[in-house]
Amino acid sequence: MPRTTTPAASDDNPAGNSASVRTRRIREFAREVLGYEGFRPGQERAMQAVVGGSDTLAVLPSGAGKTAIYQVAGQLLDGPVVVVSPLIALQRDQVDRLSELEERAGRAAQLNSTLSAGAQQEALDGLRDGTVRFLFLAPEQLTKGEVVEAIAEAKPALFVVDEAHCVSAWGHDFRPDYLRLGSVIDQLGRPTVLALTATAAPPVRAEIVELLSMRDAEVVVAGFDRPEIRLEVDHYADAHGKEQGVLDRVLAEIGEGRGPGIVYSATRKGTETIAGQLTDRGLRARHYHAGLNKALREDTQRAWMADELDVVVATTAFGMGIDKPDTRFVIHAEPADSVDSYYQEIGRAGRDGEPALAVLVYRQEDLGLRRFFAAGTPAEEELQQVAGLVQAAAAAGIDDGVDVPALREETGRAATPLARDLNLLEQVAAVVLDEEGAAFPAEGAPPPGEAAERARQLAEHHEKVDQSRVEMMRGYAETTDCRRQFLLGYFGEQLDSPCGNCDNCTAGTAHDNAGEPDFDTPFPVGTAVEHTGWGAGAVMRVEDDRITVLFDEVGYKTLALAAVLEHDLLRPRG
Repeated sequence: MPRTTTPAASDDNPAGNSASVRTRRIREFAREVLGYEGFRPGQERAMQAVVGGSDTLAVLPSGAGKTAIYQVAGQLLDGPVVVVSPLIALQRDQVDRLSELEERAGRAAQLNSTLSAGAQQEALDGLRDGTVRFLFLAPEQLTKGEVVEAIAEAKPALFVVDEAHCVSAWGHDFRPDYLRLGSVIDQLGRPTVLALTATAAPPVRAEIVELLSMRDAEVVVAGFDRPEIRLEVDHYADAHGKEQGVLDRVLAEIGEGRGPGIVYSATRKGTETIAGQLTDRGLRARHYHAGLNKALREDTQRAWMADELDVVVATTAFGMGIDKPDTRFVIHAEPADSVDSYYQEIGRAGRDGEPALAVLVYRQEDLGLRRFFAAGTPAEEELQQVAGLVQAAAAAGIDDGVDVPALREETGRAATPLARDLNLLEQVAAVVLDEEGAAFPAEGAPPPGEAAERARQLAEHHEKVDQSRVEMMRGYAETTDCRRQFLLGYFGEQLDSPCGNCDNCTAGTAHDNAGEPDFDTPFPVGTAVEHTGWGAGAVMRVEDDRITVLFDEVGYKTLALAAVLEHDLLRPRG
């Protein structure tokens, strides 16, 4: 189970043999190399835990300096630091930042598929001979036995999992490649593990600790509140009014000098349309989505960082690794797929600590698009066919595995559902995917029929949870209470009084339902409960007349407290 105290150091701790010595060295390095005069909430505590030898999960808000934790702690440990990061652009950004500090922080290198074989070997050789202090790589690299073996030879002192919510199927950005990291950590000789994320509700934290096999983990949660970001929702009854509302909001913010900003749209076509309309009105705007070629995406990101744009209109592809501290607003043209995603996306505003704005331009009908995206369980026969083809190829001695193009040719199905099927089969330990996306039978894989049944059940579970997240997004958009209380309550953090910096607080409606209930609730936040029909869950938010529970099987549900008590629907467990 996670704990909340840092263990005493062993007598041979390279960072110092007492907590006071380690603290002094942490502060000296942070000040002299990074220029830190002080720490943000959670930073120093996480650094102390890591250099004290504790596996650590740090949940810090966007822009709270998570990378500084391993930059500082890594200097005080005896051995290199391996950082798993999901995006090559994100890896490159961190390598560039560390390169500026190379004389004091040590050399940083990348290991990814864009590098030549020689450059990849050079990075691994540098790790082994000690000339590379920080190695950044994607989780796919760790499917290669030779890479894991080379890293193990270097005896890493710290294994960092950035964007750690990707390991959890509860998370909003789940990636099956992250599931293997727990076993990789064992193969590397169990270095200290540091998991970093900006958004993780309690069940996600628990799953990160479990799936990364973290030992007696120290969990540092610095709080989710970003009080500098004003929260607003603009309501519209029809599509034309909403479309115009998005443009009006952007034009107003830029016109008042409150830019630059990001507009998120749920579709690629939406990004192109909105960006074109803003350009027609004289703004420096570009669209960004995964369908654009790499050169265009990179040039848009470069122009954004160089202050050459007023606004980027994007899908969520413009996401991880986008760090422009002076972003003044984030406007959503449609609801996000979950409150998790919404929190992550609005967190790209105001990272410099100055006032910023998050606006959801909302039309209730737009939730239908999100419900559509969240829906869809593949047929068991399709899953069985894919699992059978992977096993048949291996039995026939095909060493290269089976990839999506081969499956398309064999089945006549589209690439997207086939990729989804492979991901589901990987999650139920039926297949393993390599860096190029080729599938092989997992060791001890179940027969295709059994694998398909497990994968279908998993997909049904995901659909229930995803649909519940859409409903929580609706709850955020339609609440007349304090929006920040709603947002923080989703993550299990109770804000005792209205924030004063959201539209409902300004309108005065939030004060009618403020803070904790004025009675002794039998179900405080964090209580583990059992529902008569929905099974096990945990209480996430408590109000005067209702509670929100996150259930293991069906996701988020908001329950009328009177009905819960009258019909004995919930009971504490454990």
